[in-house]
Amino acid sequence: MNFIEGQTIVHPHHGPARVQSITTRTIRKVESRYLILEIKETNLIVGVPMDQAQSVGLRAVFNQAEVERLFEVFRAPSDPEEEQWARRTKDAQENLRTGDIYAAAAVVRNLIRRRSRSHLSPMEKSMLKEAQKPLVTEIGLSLGISADQAETLLETLVGLGEDQHEDIPEVDESPLQQTAPR
Repeated sequence: MNFIEGQTIVHPHHGPARVQSITTRTIRKVESRYLILEIKETNLIVGVPMDQAQSVGLRAVFNQAEVERLFEVFRAPSDPEEEQWARRTKDAQENLRTGDIYAAAAVVRNLIRRRSRSHLSPMEKSMLKEAQKPLVTEIGLSLGISADQAETLLETLVGLGEDQHEDIPEVDESPLQQTAPR
């Protein structure tokens, strides 16, 4: 993937980010080019070596097909559930650590459904909040809607289940104008 300043990309653990600059750093007498990213939700600044961008998992913002696949995960049946909250939490944390947005979407789906039918532990509530943020931000960016609208859409899709369908908004290409080719 090619990168340009001002481009919006996605960091697998922090969510959507803007390429603030591309710079050169010298570490132990070795020069390396770095992407300086500003994470949209938190304004956190993250430096990623350009030669490690792919292994870190940096990617372009979702297009229409990818958004539809994400929505399919939200509508899919919940995964089998472990009764003990500590084991559930451990499994969910392991899925989130992979950096795979579809795995994160499944965790969010399972936690939202569990919340609607029973009690979430404080750890699960915190995990849901943190796992949902990058998903909401990316849905908002991809569809050109506010974070509140994206969160409502996510919750609605999770509540619909696999057999019900609702019109999915089209991806708004305007925020993606500065995105380099995939």
